Amino acid sequence: MARFGLSAMTLISSLLLLSCDKQTEPPKQPIRSIAWQTVNSQPLTQMRRLPGILNPVESAPLSFQVSGKIEAIYVHLGDSVSSGQKLAQLQLSNYKLALQAAQGELEKAKAFQREREAEFARYEQLLEQQLVSRSVYDNAKSQAQSAASSVDVAHTQLEIAQKNLNDATLYAPYDGRITNQLAEPSQQVASGQTVFEIEGQHGLEIAVLVPETLIKEVKNGQTYKVRAPVVKDKELSAYVSEISSRAENANAFRVVLNFSEEHPDLRAGMSVEVDFVYRGSERNNYQGSAFNIPVSALLAGKDKQTFVFVYNPQTSLLEKRQVVAENILGNQVLITQGLTSGEIIATAGVSFLQDGQQVNLFKNDVKIFN
Repeated sequence: MARFGLSAMTLISSLLLLSCDKQTEPPKQPIRSIAWQTVNSQPLTQMRRLPGILNPVESAPLSFQVSGKIEAIYVHLGDSVSSGQKLAQLQLSNYKLALQAAQGELEKAKAFQREREAEFARYEQLLEQQLVSRSVYDNAKSQAQSAASSVDVAHTQLEIAQKNLNDATLYAPYDGRITNQLAEPSQQVASGQTVFEIEGQHGLEIAVLVPETLIKEVKNGQTYKVRAPVVKDKELSAYVSEISSRAENANAFRVVLNFSEEHPDLRAGMSVEVDFVYRGSERNNYQGSAFNIPVSALLAGKDKQTFVFVYNPQTSLLEKRQVVAENILGNQVLITQGLTSGEIIATAGVSFLQDGQQVNLFKNDVKIFN
């Protein structure tokens, strides 16, 4: 019995040791497959999307050059008008009376002139006959000249009265559309007070404020893509026609663009976005090459650092490498430092990867959903 008990104890001890050895063996980790791409450099091309406002190429506020009460308005908001068309009219009675008074003053001045000239002619004859003194003759001559000046002044007053009468009617300066009406019949308006705003038929232009860091890249004649919320079925483009030489708000420069082709759905006052495409870096004047990689390949670190995982085909291991991201365009990140052409990077699930991790590459015909 003692011999049997010793053998049983030895067997149990051996089984326990084998069991402990199995439990201490670390489990094998499966090798993960990753989505990947090969990176290649290309000239650094970037894009800044800036907001713009549509303005009419030709527009103006319209007002009477004289004051008075509006008698009639012949057009309204949104009406199309042609050059020379009557838009509104003031009450004319006062201006007609002023014209009649000016005409009367002119006739009176002319009559006085004839009288002074006839008198001067008589004194001229008497001077030749030495029947009057030289001073009397000079006085008659002066009065004749003064009468002639009075006629000139009366002519001017008549022209002013006639102009005021004409200015009491407001006409369209060119073909266009009424975009604003700021007065109504029977309203008293002052000279220069805006009554209408008119927009010409020469199309629309885009006003954009371009930051000082980008203005050096903008040249007259350059064409850019334009995005408008109301136009989604057609690609719009516009070319630069004006560049301000002086900064305005927030050190930005005013740039004006004209559409290469008009679209009927666009209206003045609408907002658009202009895609300014340019070479090089706006922030640090970098002019070299860059790598376009998907946003999903970028891993954020501390202190605004950014990383990617580079695959080593010799060892099948990943290297966590710091890179410099210049900009994000859509779903692509522009990398200016940290990569070399031909290298392979992980493009999905990078938050689950580790430096030195062994991985496999998915086949290119396998679709990855990240």
